[in-house]
Amino acid sequence: MAGFCAMYIDKKRAIKGEYRIKEKILWNYAFLGGAIGTTIGMRKFRHKTKHKAFAIGFPLLAVLDVGLFFYIINLFNFGN
Repeated sequence: MAGFCAMYIDKKRAIKGEYRIKEKILWNYAFLGGAIGTTIGMRKFRHKTKHKAFAIGFPLLAVLDVGLFFYIINLFNFGN
């Protein structure tokens, strides 16, 4: 949720020419489990889509997040 909101806020600030959220902060949201939100936000708001690092990196991190989630579920048998 935080990554999605950060992408929205940064896009609005970019349109208005205001102070932007640092790319490092956006990456931190993605690395700390918010990659799904940042990816959805990137697509929905068409923000940072021309930057290959974001266009490839955020979805890749999202896949890793989902994989890690299911790995942890399996590891601790939360499903049973």
